[in-house]
Amino acid sequence: MKFKEFNFNDYFEDIKRIFKSANWNAYLQDDEKLKTAFEKSLYLLGAFEKNRLVGFIRCVGDGEHIVLIQDLIVDPDFYRQKIGTKLFNFIAEKYSNVRSLCLFTDIYDIRDNEFYKSIGLVKIEEKNMVSYIR
Repeated sequence: MKFKEFNFNDYFEDIKRIFKSANWNAYLQDDEKLKTAFEKSLYLLGAFEKNRLVGFIRCVGDGEHIVLIQDLIVDPDFYRQKIGTKLFNFIAEKYSNVRSLCLFTDIYDIRDNEFYKSIGLVKIEEKNMVSYIR
């Protein structure tokens, strides 16, 4: 497994394939919006099996005070290989001096919630904070 920065345009169909394989269908409604979102990203790191993109992490934010992990996704065929953990750890190290490194996930997604706890993340209320969303 190789981890590297990559140009989303070169792997756009792979990105969509991975979203589809994980049932993240909201991303698949509008290719132009998806391309714009990736263009405006702060950082993008991929996991490659040979030359095939099998997972990636995408960050947004200012890189100084806040980094939001917008996407941390792995093709289900490659689950349980520590790919998500390695992607996250790279970002945690790269942005170790950033005040807030955060992400959002569905409260009912047991697998994702257990994964995020296993890599050391805590729910926002455990930091005596609250988050608001529109």
